[in-house]
Amino acid sequence: MSADGSAPKNPKKEPSGVDLARVALRAAKEAARARGDAAQQRKQARRGGLRSGARADGRDPMALGSAINRLITERGWETPAAVGGVMGRWPQIVGEDLAKHCVPQRYDEDERVLVVQCDSTAWATQLRHLSPALVARLNEDLGHGTVRMIKVLNPGGPPRRYGPLRAPGSTGPGDTYG
Repeated sequence: MSADGSAPKNPKKEPSGVDLARVALRAAKEAARARGDAAQQRKQARRGGLRSGARADGRDPMALGSAINRLITERGWETPAAVGGVMGRWPQIVGEDLAKHCVPQRYDEDERVLVVQCDSTAWATQLRHLSPALVARLNEDLGHGTVRMIKVLNPGGPPRRYGPLRAPGSTGPGDTYG
């Protein structure tokens, strides 16, 4: 309890029902796989050790795409992998003109925020106006609620120079960006 009698606010966001279901499903799959592996090892021990046979088992070679998809699913990386794919297809999603001036920087999975850097304030303003439609389009591709918001960063100015002509208290050329 805080001083005013209200319950303290938890700064860490609790996992949603979908996230909890994903974690539970992954745990159940791993437990089933472990039980199956243990039974397989007992059976092989009775037969006299490991043998290669005509039937497929976990030791057989696997296609690279299948191995990557299995790894992504086992580790729960579906959302980050999908967002990474969006960053690779950025020009097709937002259009060539906008993609030339605005580049996705990172995705915060906890907050579900896509951070985009623009090369001028005019393009940053344009992207801010287009962001509701862009969020809807991204959620169509990735699944409902994957991207909640697009945070638009203004351009960074040139490196700050220190010298005799610098005004005291000035933050440099970045003063005009806002």
